[in-house]
Amino acid sequence: MLRAMHRRTDVGDALEPLRTRYNQQHYNLRKFYYECSNLKYLTGLINVPKLGQEPPSLTDSGSAPDLPKRPKSAAAPASPPPTAPSPDPTAAQIAEQARMLKEYEDQQAALIASRQAEETRRLEQHMAQQREFEEAQRQQAERERLAQEELLRQQQQAAQFQMSNQAAVRLQEMEREMLAMRGQWERDQLMLEQYDRRVKALEGALNATNADALAQMGGKDELIKQLQDQVTLWRNKYESLAKLYSQLRTEHLDMLSKFKQMQLKANSAQEAIDKMERMERDIKAKNLELADMIRERDRARFDLDRMKSNHKEDMDRLRRDLSFANERAEDATRNKSSEVSTMMTKYNRQLNELEDSLRASPPSITQSKQIQIDDLLRKLDGQDSSVERLREEKDQEIAILQEEMDSTIQKMAEMQMDLQASQGIVEETTNAQIDTLILDNRKKLNQIIDSILQSCVQKMDDAIYELESPNQNGNQNATPEYTLSMIEKATNNATEFAMTFNLYLGGEPGGDHVDVIKAANEYAHALSEVLLNCKGITRLANDDTASDKLIADAKHAGDVGLRFFLNLQSYKLDLIPQSQRTEIPLRNNVEARGALTKLTEAVDKLVPKGKAGTRTNGDLGDMVEQEMLGAARAIEAATQRLQQLIDRPRDASRFSAVDLQVHDSILAAAMAITNAIGRLIQAATESQQEIVAQGRGSSTTQQFYKRNNRWTEGLISAAKAVAFATNLLIESADGVLSGTHSLEQLIVASNEVAGATAQLVAASRVKASLMSKTQDRLELAAKAVTEACKALVRQVKAITAKQIEAEDVDYKSMAVHEFKVREMEQQVEILKLEKELGAARHRLGAMRRAGYHAEEE
Repeated sequence: MLRAMHRRTDVGDALEPLRTRYNQQHYNLRKFYYECSNLKYLTGLINVPKLGQEPPSLTDSGSAPDLPKRPKSAAAPASPPPTAPSPDPTAAQIAEQARMLKEYEDQQAALIASRQAEETRRLEQHMAQQREFEEAQRQQAERERLAQEELLRQQQQAAQFQMSNQAAVRLQEMEREMLAMRGQWERDQLMLEQYDRRVKALEGALNATNADALAQMGGKDELIKQLQDQVTLWRNKYESLAKLYSQLRTEHLDMLSKFKQMQLKANSAQEAIDKMERMERDIKAKNLELADMIRERDRARFDLDRMKSNHKEDMDRLRRDLSFANERAEDATRNKSSEVSTMMTKYNRQLNELEDSLRASPPSITQSKQIQIDDLLRKLDGQDSSVERLREEKDQEIAILQEEMDSTIQKMAEMQMDLQASQGIVEETTNAQIDTLILDNRKKLNQIIDSILQSCVQKMDDAIYELESPNQNGNQNATPEYTLSMIEKATNNATEFAMTFNLYLGGEPGGDHVDVIKAANEYAHALSEVLLNCKGITRLANDDTASDKLIADAKHAGDVGLRFFLNLQSYKLDLIPQSQRTEIPLRNNVEARGALTKLTEAVDKLVPKGKAGTRTNGDLGDMVEQEMLGAARAIEAATQRLQQLIDRPRDASRFSAVDLQVHDSILAAAMAITNAIGRLIQAATESQQEIVAQGRGSSTTQQFYKRNNRWTEGLISAAKAVAFATNLLIESADGVLSGTHSLEQLIVASNEVAGATAQLVAASRVKASLMSKTQDRLELAAKAVTEACKALVRQVKAITAKQIEAEDVDYKSMAVHEFKVREMEQQVEILKLEKELGAARHRLGAMRRAGYHAEEE
């Protein structure tokens, strides 16, 4: 527009203020773009244009404009930034801006229309003047032509008198010149009149242009003021967004650091688990090696015994052989002696006979006898020598056998000594290896227990973080009675854990590492459940002070439990003498029980007075039976009502076939939920009866209920919650079929059923015995209820998704202005819904507190 004004007028002084403002605005816009280009967050969202140092020329009317082009598309942000609630424009401001923009557009359209009408009128007037001027010129030319013809005619007439009067000729020439000058003067007058009219028309057009320019300048000033206000508003919004971005960035960095810490802890926990698994594998391998060594030791002992038995058999055999040899030698000696004695007797007798015969015989005969006697004596001497030689041979054989026996006995003694020495070495080596394996196994068991305790510490740390986190709401279905029963369970688990750990430290029966791990996990799980339920029942507190006090007491109990696990780790117990180690679990148990007792007092204040009176005066056993029977009757009534809804005739005129099919699927899912809840109530009743039968001992049922009044009240509250949630589910299903309720109400009712089921199972799990069949059936029934609720929620979400797909709008074919308007409307709607959501949550908390405290009054 400024370029057009510079082209149409040459008055530079009148346009100087506009050029000054134009240059100032160019400088301000260039400064604004420069500041925006330094913000990384903003440059990540949009492309910031760049302006030159000098403003575009207003006199240059080239084909390409010097002004920067508006970017066609902005870079899509990685993630939509959260809107700050305080500086966002309200609906009234948006409507006012739209109205002002509409007025400005109307004014511009009116100015353009008036300018076009004025230009058309001016062109028509110019054409009329042109036609009048042409008509006047034509008439003047016609008059001149007639005058020329008249003059020629007169000249022709006067030609006849030309020769008569020279003065007349001169006069005629002067008249002709004067006539030409008069024609020229008339033409000049017509031209002057035309120029006057054109000057007046140009003055009118200039005045109209000045008026239009002044009007446009006024509109521009107003628009600039509005734009400045909008710039101020958006600058404030941008500053708030920048602050919010910095805050979110800080929180994001904090969350990243926490995520890294959690990831490191998870990795450390995973490493501990892997290490524990490796240790278990090593223990198994060591056990296998120990078994192999024991087998080798047994084999060595068996070989030693076999060698001993073999050597003993050899010794016995050698002894028997020696005794046999001695006996044979003695027999041979006796035989030879008897033979020698017999022969000596025989020879002596013969000698005596010969001597007698010699005495009686003559000398010749005596001489022959003497020769015989000498022969006999020689034979006798030969026999004696042979006997001596035989005796010497036998003595030599006996000596040889004795030497062999002595050497064999010596070898056996040496072998026995070697066997005893080798057996002692083997036993010492085996015992040393067994001691090393026992120490390694104990060290690995300590590492396993330390890793389990560290995982319990991690679990407690996570529970404390969720307790203090404002984004976590805890168990919204928890009640003070149920929380008190969980606190009682945590107290018992703490005592059991301390006793089991003391037995483990003393190496007594019942203190195995498996028992320690089981007790530690049970205590950590129970204490984390206590913290989760304490965060959930803060919704029932009367004010923030009571809620903060409850959170502080719960955090103190969690910190005590966390220190309990930390103080029992092996590297800390190694610093304490052996005689004082058993005091550590007992002292930590006393602290844990004290913290849980203080938490019990804080939770007990949330129990309504009506319930306290019932707890002291009412018959808890009858109340439990009544609530269980009431829940069963409620489930039966709900099933009958659902069956009636299924059997009810369908209104085909009101609902389509698709709607009827949707209703059938919803009723089928609701029927599956009620059937599962019926089995759940039956399993809960059986589990409760089993718990009472196992826990009462010699006392009565009423005494057991009174002794465990908190668990009883938690069970009663859970049964009531199940009955109420079931009725709410049936009402929501009926309302959806009749059109009075929405699908979201059905989802809420299904979530209520799942929460009440979890509360009932947890209440039964507090007193359930290990490996209980009824408790297992209760867990399976609860799982069936949860799966049925999930199926119903999935069906409802699928129906909602189909409805959303049916209402889907093609935003790609939408105009840019309409798209921006729709986007702004959606942002406004989101703000309204977020505001309504916050208010609804606040009202829901107040209603729950008021309804819970007034439930028993």
